[in-house]
Amino acid sequence: MRLCYILILLLVQAAVSLAHEVPKEILPEYNCDYAPSCEVGPGVYGKINEPVTSKFNLSIGGFVKLDYAYNSVNFGQSGSVAPASGSIPKSDSTTGKQSQSIFTARQSRFWLKVGGPTFLGAKTNALIEVDFYGDPSAASESPQLRMRQAWGALNWKRTSLLFGQTWDIFGPMGANTIDFRQGASFGAPMGTRVPQIRITHKLDLNSSNSLNLILGVQDPTQTGNNSGTATAYSNNVGSMVNVAGQVMWKSDVLGVSPGYYGFSMNSFTAGLFGLYGSQKVTIPVLGDKSVDSWGTGIYTFVPILRSKDGKNRAMTMSFEGQVYMASNMAFNAATALNFVGLNNNPHAAKGYGLAGQIIFYPTQDIGVSAGYLRRNAYNYSDYRANIEGTTDNFQKYNQDMFVNVAYDLNAAIRVAAEYEILNTHYGNSVAKGTTTMNGSAGSGSATIARLAVFYFF
Repeated sequence: MRLCYILILLLVQAAVSLAHEVPKEILPEYNCDYAPSCEVGPGVYGKINEPVTSKFNLSIGGFVKLDYAYNSVNFGQSGSVAPASGSIPKSDSTTGKQSQSIFTARQSRFWLKVGGPTFLGAKTNALIEVDFYGDPSAASESPQLRMRQAWGALNWKRTSLLFGQTWDIFGPMGANTIDFRQGASFGAPMGTRVPQIRITHKLDLNSSNSLNLILGVQDPTQTGNNSGTATAYSNNVGSMVNVAGQVMWKSDVLGVSPGYYGFSMNSFTAGLFGLYGSQKVTIPVLGDKSVDSWGTGIYTFVPILRSKDGKNRAMTMSFEGQVYMASNMAFNAATALNFVGLNNNPHAAKGYGLAGQIIFYPTQDIGVSAGYLRRNAYNYSDYRANIEGTTDNFQKYNQDMFVNVAYDLNAAIRVAAEYEILNTHYGNSVAKGTTTMNGSAGSGSATIARLAVFYFF
């Protein structure tokens, strides 16, 4: 027993000595408001701002977001956001006659950023970002993590190289909605994140103007062939990667004004964007056929009322807009379908989209946004029965009108409210063996009232 006491005493003395050897500034500072059980729940009741260390410089961030949405129609388990397909239930359908009230915190996000060592004069960095939308059908208390972004980059003074998963190069505009969808299915196909490698170069024209050039290759996901979900008429027998790019003129002459969510202050921007790819598909009886995927568009951002010092948002106003034409690009919702036509002659579905929005900050802390978005099928007569399940009807066009207001209570907490009106107009497919359209197939409309509370960290 005496030996045990001696061992305990030696251990206590060693711990005290070790504590004296550790610099005070790196020891945790405990919150003892809950004495006598000091720091009984670290990270919950105690001090949570402890140092984060890594092999390289590491920072963490993200936001907590609670959404409430009231929908005049029933969008199902993912009803907290606009439908990814852009399809609104028809007014005479069962779900079109049901309203929906839904809460969710799954749109909360978490990211890690890393600043690493230099390489050939370039600064290196990386980012991993996740949210909790991995399985929308799961119960609210058991959401799954979903990888949003995961990339590494080398950044020189005017050139950067990025590899990993990040935003699709096609369609730079995202609607400034509280809705998680950002108008992606209604004329702003920016919401897709795809594996890619891209190079960005800034070409200075003079002290106030520059050209930003982006060129990259992306995952060829148009027909679903790479993911094993090909239909009988589109079994994958060969795919090209998508080549995508942007050419944007930027000018500081008009000053800067707030962009998406008021986070960034952007200068005047105008330019072109585009994408090209090709897939070979197997068609019954006829064999293999190449189907091209392409898209091109124009984008602009205009500071209508500039920031007085480049930072303050009070009395600033911005306009952002884009138009595009696309073919076989349902993977990012630029078109509603991949293919149209009869089973023995499928060809790429074509469509176009347009989007425009105003962002206005009457004060530093209050932001108001309003916008209109539309996606349209290009040639209605191309649609035939029995392709991609469109035996009865197809989306002729859909549109989104929104207005919202956001108020920053402080640097961390934001409250926001939004009102959206969504519409989808359907058309009947041409019956097999005929050339005559069967007329209108009805429409669906939804009004959405949305409230959200953010905590940015």
